[in-house]
Amino acid sequence: MVHPTPNRKLVVAAILLGMFMAAMEATVVATAMPTVVADLSGLELYGWVGSIYMLATTLTIPLWGKSSDLFGRKPVMLAGLAVFLVGSIASGLAPTMGALIAFRAVQGVGAGGIQPIAMTIIGDIFTVEERARMQGIFGAVWGVAGIAGPLLGGLIVKATSWRFVFYVNVPFGVLSAAILVFFFKENVARSDKRLSFDALGASLLMVAVLALLGAAGGTKPLLLAGLSVAAFVAFVLAERRAKEPILPLHLFSNKVIAISSPVCALVGAVMMGALMYTPLLVQAVRGGSPTDGGSSVAPMLVGWPLASATSARLLMKYGFRPLVRAGLVTIAAATIGLAWSIRVDAPLNVFRVVMFAMGSGMGFVMTAMLIAVQDSVDWKERGVATSSAMFFRTIGGAVMVGALGGLLAHGVGDAVPKADLAKMLGPDRAAGIPAEKIASYADALRHAMGPLFVVVAGCALLALAIGLRFPAVRVKNRAAAAKAEGPVAPPIAVAAGDEGHGGV
Repeated sequence: MVHPTPNRKLVVAAILLGMFMAAMEATVVATAMPTVVADLSGLELYGWVGSIYMLATTLTIPLWGKSSDLFGRKPVMLAGLAVFLVGSIASGLAPTMGALIAFRAVQGVGAGGIQPIAMTIIGDIFTVEERARMQGIFGAVWGVAGIAGPLLGGLIVKATSWRFVFYVNVPFGVLSAAILVFFFKENVARSDKRLSFDALGASLLMVAVLALLGAAGGTKPLLLAGLSVAAFVAFVLAERRAKEPILPLHLFSNKVIAISSPVCALVGAVMMGALMYTPLLVQAVRGGSPTDGGSSVAPMLVGWPLASATSARLLMKYGFRPLVRAGLVTIAAATIGLAWSIRVDAPLNVFRVVMFAMGSGMGFVMTAMLIAVQDSVDWKERGVATSSAMFFRTIGGAVMVGALGGLLAHGVGDAVPKADLAKMLGPDRAAGIPAEKIASYADALRHAMGPLFVVVAGCALLALAIGLRFPAVRVKNRAAAAKAEGPVAPPIAVAAGDEGHGGV
């Protein structure tokens, strides 16, 4: 049951700041990456800057989610913000590509405690009906971040240094944490469950995911794939015996969660594949600027919130399945269009239109699925259920980024010398390289990157095939259910202020 909570506006403001920071991070870093490679070198590590972030997020999302169910949302959210900001500052100071990858891992650990816990808090303090209306506000924030991120990233890279794209997170994170400290209070029943935290399950999950990413990136694929399967089997056996499992297996007997999990993984793969490699294509192949690279993906993060706001209203009337299907059809069509655009060297505006459509499809799918997952469990499992959806989306993105990085490095081979590639990605745009060589290098990169987007389209089609089986469930009226079943959520309070009778 959702209890009336004073001053929800300030709590929502803090959550929006944290999510704005996360949205900015995605597009700002993607825009700056070609320049980072030009400065620090290491095309073979290009994918790891993104995938290590996703890996760290993936591994820790279930830990943060379970912790929020045991200890409360507020301390976990604050811890996530603190770790994220430390990682951001350290990334900006990184002297080498290896150091940047290490600090991005720290940043990813913190990110694992921001978005899923933020969405869990929203699930706690608002009813399903109120959350549907809230999507308009969240959509506006994502839209502003989606537009501002690439433009700001391009301006920062051009005017100062790529390092400042990491420092831009700091003021948003500090302000978000300050508001939560002073205005968000929750009453969580204390128990001995914290003493039985699933350390074995967490360790086995870490081994399974690390081995999977190594195999996807082309490092001893057969050996690491076998290790990943063995660790995953051991993880499943451990979870069956754990008193407080990090990822309760009984959740997957729920058809909503069973279908949402693989679809979230595949949609995450599509999203990160397009987001990380489209700017590289625009800059290295088409000779665009960092701002061009950012603007090529920004429409994805504009279409997403617009569709999300629309779907939030439609799901109250039609239920979840029509929105899931419509979104997946749109994503599949958009990814096919993206692969075609690369093949025919379409104008940059075509890429922007395709990415807008892709984001729109994701807005329909992810909004409907996240609310459906939250609506299918009670308070004591809402944190881990929300985190499981984020977990699968993140692991899909991490595996895809790593795999595409290995595929790209293999496709390029020795066709483009590393020194010349660094110049092509740098702010001076291939200064000192003869025009005929630039054309040859760009052609080699185009042929190497074509298969990447075919793989992305294949993932979208597979997601559609699975998503067609999403169950025909409708939105629960949590208030009505609470009257019949009694309280299922602990009271949540905030510092005195507004009496909380209205929305946000």
